[in-house]
Amino acid sequence: MKTESIIVYCTCPDPVSAKDIAEAVVKERLSACVNRLPAVMSHYIFKGEYCEDEEVLLIIKTTADAFERLRARIETLHPYDVPEIIAAPVVAGNSGYLAWLQESVK
Repeated sequence: MKTESIIVYCTCPDPVSAKDIAEAVVKERLSACVNRLPAVMSHYIFKGEYCEDEEVLLIIKTTADAFERLRARIETLHPYDVPEIIAAPVVAGNSGYLAWLQESVK
């Protein structure tokens, strides 16, 4: 079982979809905590066109073991055809916080 802590980043097109995803993944215990950061500007190429959009960034704290379930749930809730769902390892942190994170994700 992979129990290391990870941070998952996900951008959303609007505050409503971001709030819906954040609430669902915390209430379903796929994540211990989600931070919503409004008004990030994203610059990217999609389907051959340059895009510049204001988005809401979700910073999702979870475990590596829960990642696939979390990814699948976000994909069902997300309005984008290809949502950003990327994970990064947590290499160090407050031991009490990391223990709480582990306990919160089931």
